[in-house]
Amino acid sequence: MKMLLVGASGTIGRAVQALLAPRHDIITVGRSSGDLHADFTRPESLTAMFQAAGKVDAIISVAGNMHFGPLTEMTAEQFNIGLQDKLLGQVRLVLEGQHWLNDGGSITLTSGCVAIEPIRDGANATTVNAALEGFVTAAAVELQRGQRINVVSPTLLTESAQAYGSIFPGFETVPAQRVALAYQRSVEGVQTGRVFRVNG
Repeated sequence: MKMLLVGASGTIGRAVQALLAPRHDIITVGRSSGDLHADFTRPESLTAMFQAAGKVDAIISVAGNMHFGPLTEMTAEQFNIGLQDKLLGQVRLVLEGQHWLNDGGSITLTSGCVAIEPIRDGANATTVNAALEGFVTAAAVELQRGQRINVVSPTLLTESAQAYGSIFPGFETVPAQRVALAYQRSVEGVQTGRVFRVNG
């Protein structure tokens, strides 16, 4: 299959590429790295990305920024970071990408465990991830031509525990290699409208 991997340079992106590359033709995408460049917050850059890539069989997104900080000090502008980037960025990817996706193709987005397990300073992240999961379940019933859509919701990565473990107290971690299996399941499987939770 020919697929777009958005966010390929990240920890999960690298693991997904390593797992799928032996069997598929992967076009890597990043803001400033990869085969093609795209910025979630700029719809025209997504259009240019798809025009350069052409028709694909799968679209995988493992990208998106959010704001972490105390709710009591948060501004609407800070909250909007996650809305415009990880949430609407991935929604934009779907809205544009469905027209470049072959019949029977799949789209896989990324949310996160805080959608259902809030953490301190994570109100923006919980909102964004929960909204993404809702979007996927709704979009699955409307996509045409046999297209499928799922979302992977990983817990804290083992590789990220040293940097972020303090804001995920008591959370078990999972290695990126194990998380990558959920993306394989979404791309190569048959399910649609699913939230694939990868917990410790």
